[in-house]
Amino acid sequence: MKGGVVVEDAFVYAEETNLTVLKTSLFFAGDGFTVYDSKGHLVFRVECYGPDSRDRGQLVLMDAAGRCLLTVRRKRPSLHQRWEGFLGERKEGQKPRFSVRRSSIIGRSSLTVEVYSEPAGEEHYQIEGSFTQRSCTIYDAAKQTVAEIRRKVDATANVMLGKDVFSLCLKPGLDGAFAMGLVLVLDQIHGDDYFHACGPQFMF
Repeated sequence: MKGGVVVEDAFVYAEETNLTVLKTSLFFAGDGFTVYDSKGHLVFRVECYGPDSRDRGQLVLMDAAGRCLLTVRRKRPSLHQRWEGFLGERKEGQKPRFSVRRSSIIGRSSLTVEVYSEPAGEEHYQIEGSFTQRSCTIYDAAKQTVAEIRRKVDATANVMLGKDVFSLCLKPGLDGAFAMGLVLVLDQIHGDDYFHACGPQFMF
């Protein structure tokens, strides 16, 4: 697997790693996330990018200490819903580190990810599956699996948890901050579908 550092080498794991992603609000797509490792330690967080921030089309991924790792921004206008990722806090004129776009605008489709690096040139990834069902696979250009999004199972009770909690499974060598940036894009693209599909389940 090619993989490697996209955002920061501290988040490139030598072994297969499972992160638990918790969506901190179910009332608006993209309200926030907290991400924990297998020991329960906070790894990433995204806070307070509710409806107003979402309209501006910009999201910020932070580490556990609140340091900005990645800014994900929707490119407008864009026929294919293109999103771009910038290292740290995005500055005017800064070049993106990666971009995400729909492979097709008709019906269900996969997403194409392009990572820009010098002098190696571009690297390509593909995201396939259903994020609303928390069942996605991220492939590299050789069609090898580099990460998966799965429903979370409570091993003690053998019960599948709700869609607000899911697993991000990273293969060795993939940058976890980059993978979480892709999760933020998926949530923004598919969040409305998830809310409308799941909303009635949360009525009291």
